[in-house]
Amino acid sequence: MSKKAVVAGHICLDITPAITGRRAEHMQDILRPGKLLTVGSADIHTGGAVANTGLAMKLLGADVTLIGKIGDDEFGDIVTNIMTKYDAKDGLIRSRGDHTSYSIVIAVPGLDRMFMHDPGANDTFCLDDLPMDKIEGAALFHFGYPPVMKRMYEDDGSELVRIMKKVKSMGTATSLDLTAVDPDTESGRADWKKILKETLPYVDIFVPSIEEIMFMICRERYEEISREAKEDDFVVHTDIERDVIPVAKQCLDMGAGTVLVKCGEKGIYYQTSDRERMAQTGANLELDISAWESKSGFVKSFVPDRVLSATGAGDTAIAAFLTSVLKGYAPDVCTKYAAATGALAVSEYDALSGIKSFEEIDKRIENGWKEN
Repeated sequence: MSKKAVVAGHICLDITPAITGRRAEHMQDILRPGKLLTVGSADIHTGGAVANTGLAMKLLGADVTLIGKIGDDEFGDIVTNIMTKYDAKDGLIRSRGDHTSYSIVIAVPGLDRMFMHDPGANDTFCLDDLPMDKIEGAALFHFGYPPVMKRMYEDDGSELVRIMKKVKSMGTATSLDLTAVDPDTESGRADWKKILKETLPYVDIFVPSIEEIMFMICRERYEEISREAKEDDFVVHTDIERDVIPVAKQCLDMGAGTVLVKCGEKGIYYQTSDRERMAQTGANLELDISAWESKSGFVKSFVPDRVLSATGAGDTAIAAFLTSVLKGYAPDVCTKYAAATGALAVSEYDALSGIKSFEEIDKRIENGWKEN
């Protein structure tokens, strides 16, 4: 595969204590004031869109450059060492005086994850940090996690718009991913509907989760589902026809070319624009417009071998989708590989250990891999 890709944006160090031999109905059954929780060894790996999606694309065979901003501290050294093992450190930006972003990931079997996150150097990431010589001629540019990058959401997202507009003007197809937002933060109080209205006309492939995008553009419905779900997984209480499809259409109406909505254990919904908008996809991608225009569908997720952690599952699903796009596959095929790769990811504590080639995925499906 000769087409070049770039993955930029949020990068951090994920620290995940092993919590095994326990199951709970609610997080408070595990984490209570004054209680000692004995855990196993910590899994320490890179996280964020750059590491999860970028390295997954690399493992899937894509020619990809990774661009992320870290500090000149000990966590930065660890991130650099990990990325060096994958021959992927050349795009790292070490910012003197900044500290490296990190997350503590609480992954209890049977429950959704809980994160404690420090955005670190990601908060200062801006257009001027991007090495344009590494982006020049790329077929695809994927940017991830603006909700946890301060420069991307302040001033109504003007810096995010600058980045996507600049890269798109270079003939490169653009892709954008989100992440969950804490409502009680500056990011949570930002006008995300306005930010997306300004940004999506410059986004060829938009890949949010249903929970993320509903929080941003359908807040009333988001809060209704959240009240209904309580401690349950938000996705379980969503409906494809009532919730997912209207949200995807709204994103297309805002200007996105293709929308991929991740729906957790249910699967993935995709919808593409008409021929006129699809023809505006970055020319370097050489997209087969006739195969992509005005398409939609829902692909169910596959049953994982086991469930250890959903950390990075959405990111690796995106990696499979984007790598498939680079290979020239049709949207339904790209989405199938995305759903399968997401299911493989949840069987491991990290985002990358479960990665398998598309050929291996095809064999599993041929051998009767069941859908949820």
